Amino acid sequence: MKPLPGTAPTGGGASLALGRVFRPGALGRGVYVGFCALVLVFLIAPILVIVPLSFNAEPYFTFTEGMLRLDPDAYSLRWYREIAENEVWTRSLVNSLIVGVSATLLATALGTLAALGLASPAMPARRVAMSLLISPMITPVIISAAGMFFFYSSIGLGQTHLGLILAHTALGIPFVVITVTATLSGFDSNLTRAAASLGAGPLYAFRRVQLPLIAPGVVSGALFAFATSFDEVVVVLFMAGIEQRTIPRQMWAGIREQISPAILAVATFLIVFATVLLAVVAWLQRRGGE
Repeated sequence: MKPLPGTAPTGGGASLALGRVFRPGALGRGVYVGFCALVLVFLIAPILVIVPLSFNAEPYFTFTEGMLRLDPDAYSLRWYREIAENEVWTRSLVNSLIVGVSATLLATALGTLAALGLASPAMPARRVAMSLLISPMITPVIISAAGMFFFYSSIGLGQTHLGLILAHTALGIPFVVITVTATLSGFDSNLTRAAASLGAGPLYAFRRVQLPLIAPGVVSGALFAFATSFDEVVVVLFMAGIEQRTIPRQMWAGIREQISPAILAVATFLIVFATVLLAVVAWLQRRGGE
């Protein structure tokens, strides 16, 4: 219907013109992006400031005047060379890798088996079992460390690599159980039934049918377990001797005994390592979703 002479147009045209003027959606989106950027800077800036400090040519834990002026002579790789040449740091790195890899393999195997059992409808008291399996994640670490110290010392595994590996395995299992259980929630059990109807045994069906489909969840749990072991310091303080010192334990000792920027160089390495792990986990989760 045509509008009366002398009156303004109403309806969709006016609403469209008003939307072009105000654009509340674009304004809200800009505020949201700005707020997210501020939160990101608030969370990341205290971590990233360690990276340039690790290249300090002076034995200080602060920015020197030359560093603030971006003087090339104020930056150096001396602390990275010290890590590579110092036997204490290299031994700590080897211990971290040995304990971390061994604990990850054990935690992945045991956590995956536990998740498979929890996913079965015939499993009795599944909620109780799940609560017990993830209890190391909920219990304060210092309580777990004290209990592990008394238990493993009583059976002769205190201050040994095996005792430390078993302790880290207990801390890593909850991460594997949670990630694999979440992956199994989207798994179609009819596939294993179809494999069984074709003559496949349980182990063969798991290896050829189930495991390839839940592999992203298994690998994600393994990465979280490895990161937990590699970063753990409280349990190592209770369980490890001088020969079992790991990277976090050596950093703790370095802060208490001598303050050296070499600790910042190790921290930079750990930041890069954690970033790579998170990128791999994100890629695995995206692949699992596809």
